[in-house]
Amino acid sequence: MATSATPQAGIFALGTSSHAYLEFDLLPAPDPLELVSRLAGLREPRTTIGGVNLVLGFRPEMWRDELGAPAPGELHGFTRAVEGSDGFRMPATQHDAILWLAGSAYDVVFDEARAAIAALQGVASVASETSSWPYRHDRDLTGFIDGSENPSLALAPGVALVPDGVPGAGGSVLLVQRWTHDATGWESLPVDEQEAAIGRTKADSIELDPRPDSSHVARTDQDDLGEIFRRNMPYGTVTEHGTMFVGFAAEQGPLQRMLESMAGVGGPRDALTLHTTPVTGAYYFVPSLSALAAYAPQEE
Repeated sequence: MATSATPQAGIFALGTSSHAYLEFDLLPAPDPLELVSRLAGLREPRTTIGGVNLVLGFRPEMWRDELGAPAPGELHGFTRAVEGSDGFRMPATQHDAILWLAGSAYDVVFDEARAAIAALQGVASVASETSSWPYRHDRDLTGFIDGSENPSLALAPGVALVPDGVPGAGGSVLLVQRWTHDATGWESLPVDEQEAAIGRTKADSIELDPRPDSSHVARTDQDDLGEIFRRNMPYGTVTEHGTMFVGFAAEQGPLQRMLESMAGVGGPRDALTLHTTPVTGAYYFVPSLSALAAYAPQEE
């Protein structure tokens, strides 16, 4: 279902080659309103400088309950780890706000990120910082094409945005996780074992038939779990690297069901998790532009 509210454009800005993810925690004394106001002010007028897209998200309870701003009522932060039957665990590392910057070159992303941190001086501290970049056009660091099930840009708003008639219309539910890769272990596997773990062929991303029940494709099947819009990116250095999982949805349910399915709740554990480890996990509400504008400082 479409929405008439204008979403944050960066959600759908494909093709950017440099990214930075900054997560913030509110300092003990400041009012959450000050944090939201300063972040909302970043969009005016610096949003388009150097071709940088900004996406702002907030801890759901802070945005909805502390500020009284509209957001889906059932949406909640990632405050409890997701645990599978065999002890596999996805940690909860919820913070108060996220700023995702994406641009054509890292120097402008770097400058805008520093300016944003300076703008929050005395209000919030950087709790987590990650930089990312594309790998071999559309592949992740496993060597497989990422996002094969993603909807087209024409259909993505219907998947990612809260529809009209629901609190927070035009906004989106964002799940962010950082996964580290055991590259050496993964690359030591024969290609057919890698393909069985993913559920697709490596060269051309054709789904296996039959696909293993424990494959990543099977454990994240959107026909069963609900649709999401993924903006994953590789991150890190030569010695420590992995995937930034960035998933948007109109409601939290599909994202939460996906995590539980991958962890092995109610079925086999995702085979890919034998080679990748989640080290962070947070949910944020990404308000529409009009909702943000209500908190932005007025121009003099």
